[in-house]
Amino acid sequence: MNTLKTAQLAALAMCASLTLPVAAQTIAMETAGAGSVLGLMPQGMAPDWSKAGVSLQLATGQTLTKSLLKMSKGSLDAAVVPPTAFAALKKGVGPYSSLGDKGKALAGNVRSLFSFGSSTYHMVVWADSGSAEWNQIKGKRVFIGPPAGAANSMIRSIVKAGSGYEDGKDYTGIKAPWNAAMQSFKDGQFDMFVSTLPVGSQALVELGMAKPFRLLSVPAQAEPSLGFTRTVIPANTYPDQVNKDQDITTWVSIMTMMVKKDLSNEIAYKLTKTYFESLDAVKKGNSMLAILRAEDRFASLVAPLHPGAVQYYKEAGVDIPARLLAN
Repeated sequence: MNTLKTAQLAALAMCASLTLPVAAQTIAMETAGAGSVLGLMPQGMAPDWSKAGVSLQLATGQTLTKSLLKMSKGSLDAAVVPPTAFAALKKGVGPYSSLGDKGKALAGNVRSLFSFGSSTYHMVVWADSGSAEWNQIKGKRVFIGPPAGAANSMIRSIVKAGSGYEDGKDYTGIKAPWNAAMQSFKDGQFDMFVSTLPVGSQALVELGMAKPFRLLSVPAQAEPSLGFTRTVIPANTYPDQVNKDQDITTWVSIMTMMVKKDLSNEIAYKLTKTYFESLDAVKKGNSMLAILRAEDRFASLVAPLHPGAVQYYKEAGVDIPARLLAN
């Protein structure tokens, strides 16, 4: 009787195992603020990644230069990373200057999956500031982002592309936390407010209700530097923008989804495949994610692709630049 019961239980267990889904594999991922595109993208993708068999332990509000270092040392599976941070690690400069040549070796432990647009830069001056052109910001105070992070160099790049000016020589860069920057601009603590905002930002609409402003364009001939791609803020986006009859040429900051080199091919493949197959639906679910475009997949991509990502792109018929294939 016991033998019969044991056989019956074994058969039931086998049937159950055939009908239950395979348990998702869990990975640890880090990104920036939960309410930013950098945070909303992985949050929006998480249910689809889970259905594909990859469960996230997502930590938001992280310093991404530190997240990259964790991945390079194998203590983190995946993270959203600024391309400029990877370039700095590879050279052992900037936030990684203490690493020197070790930075290049550590950079070799990281692979890319895809890039995506994260935010649109708005270069804002008050309508009555006397700064209708880039050359009129000379000697003035320009907000360049928070005290630490990659934003400082990115904003300096935009200002240089627009004006040719350099921080500390031609203008004074002012650092402040993101959450205090707009109020500081209202209070007159700097003359130009450069910030990453979704196109049609309600915060900027409300700023204009308090006082009319002007948006400056990056010259169309200026070539975006590493970590950027070109875009346009359409005319008539902001009611109280004094030059609202013009399209504003600006840059979108690019981020890269990176993983540790030793992440399994299966997980890297699923993360990449599911991202592109779920992209349209996820964008419809949150207007802030409208900035995500499949065509940005290789924009400012500086780390070689993970073999799992390569597998997906080949299946999808996407041409892969030779520089992105690991040796």
